[in-house]
Amino acid sequence: MDAQEMRLKTGTTTLGIVCKDGVLLASESKATMGYLVANKDVQKVFQIDDRMGMTVAGMVSDAQYLVNLMKAEITLYKLEAGEEMTVNAVANLLGSIMYSRKWYPFYNQMILGGVDKRGSHLFSFDPSGSVVGEEYVSTGSGSPFVYGVLEKDFRKGMMMDKAKELAKSAIRAAAGRDIASGGHKIWIAEITKEGFRLTEEKLTLE
Repeated sequence: MDAQEMRLKTGTTTLGIVCKDGVLLASESKATMGYLVANKDVQKVFQIDDRMGMTVAGMVSDAQYLVNLMKAEITLYKLEAGEEMTVNAVANLLGSIMYSRKWYPFYNQMILGGVDKRGSHLFSFDPSGSVVGEEYVSTGSGSPFVYGVLEKDFRKGMMMDKAKELAKSAIRAAAGRDIASGGHKIWIAEITKEGFRLTEEKLTLE
């Protein structure tokens, strides 16, 4: 399965933006099974450490496994090393785990975002295990519509409050045009040096 096929099969919309004061992650909340809307309130943004989070697109069981695995690996590292795991280290670990299954892949696209002593970081992952550092990124079937908004209005060094409004506008654009994106909510994670804050807002179409 190539990257284009994977994008078409991962019906969802997630995004990440690097801000001056941290990283923002967001998603809508629709889950589909073919042409059936299976759930309208699915969480697709998860906290995996004090100042780190992930978004998931694709097969639910694979996504749940990878999120839980990364939480466990980060906790184990803290216990053994006695220090925080950097975002780069978590990205390399997740990429290696996904690469190890490239012939029998996890059917997911993931976004990892976080803040550590080295700054704010954002990475995207595909099922083959590739790891790409980003300033902004989107995954899932709604991503073409998100990129149309982000490429027009993203500004390097923008503050979190501006990125939050941009993310909501991008999610609404995807939900209005992509049949596999939508639901009742927009999930938004604001990650700063102070910590991780996850909120949900009602998804209304423009």
